[in-house]
Amino acid sequence: MSIGGVLTLLRPEFPDISISKIRFLEAEGLIEPQRSPSGYRKFGAADIERLRYVLRVQRDRYLPLRVIKDQLDAMDRGLEPAGPTPAESERSEDADGDPGSAGRDATMVLLDRPGLIAAAGIQDVDLARLEEFGLIQSHRPRPGDTDGEHAVVYDGDALVVARLVAALGRYGVEPRHLRQTKAAADREAALVEQIVAPLLHRRGARAKAGAEETVRDLLALTSRLHTVLVTTALAPRLGR
Repeated sequence: MSIGGVLTLLRPEFPDISISKIRFLEAEGLIEPQRSPSGYRKFGAADIERLRYVLRVQRDRYLPLRVIKDQLDAMDRGLEPAGPTPAESERSEDADGDPGSAGRDATMVLLDRPGLIAAAGIQDVDLARLEEFGLIQSHRPRPGDTDGEHAVVYDGDALVVARLVAALGRYGVEPRHLRQTKAAADREAALVEQIVAPLLHRRGARAKAGAEETVRDLLALTSRLHTVLVTTALAPRLGR
């Protein structure tokens, strides 16, 4: 199958797949399609399943490419790759059917204010607090996005944040308690932006794909580091 055929086959499951992304994964050694005498890529059934596996664990488990490559190497040796951790399994279950998560492009989800409130299962006053503390931001709709009845819209990220904060609310956590979390996220975003800035200045689809993969890897590492640091800080209090 040609690379165009692969795009057509996989795009229903992975809407953000592109030729540049496939080429980048090949350059990183995760897939190795054969080449025709004229140099065109030729994907067999095994190549497509390997690519599907890479895209799926990236989407569902947020794994860095180096970890995925180690898993593929293990599979090539006949070993079973490590399964998801309990935390990953819980996150996957919580994200089921949740727009903006697990591989869906959050910018493709647009909700007006009543729609966001209904989808997140919160009250208008709750949304007002989320906006007050900078956890959620609305956007002005573009022509054709809404029927014009409401002045602002919210994307899938806003829906995910609203649901997560609502879940934290069951433990007594309020939006005002999350100001430091938001500030830390802003600082982390600035750090990641500083690291990938040189890649963004390069031209070409491969450079863009490389920047996206770098961001993904950095977020996976910082997320893991955050979990370990918090767990370590709590250990004495939990008698560990």
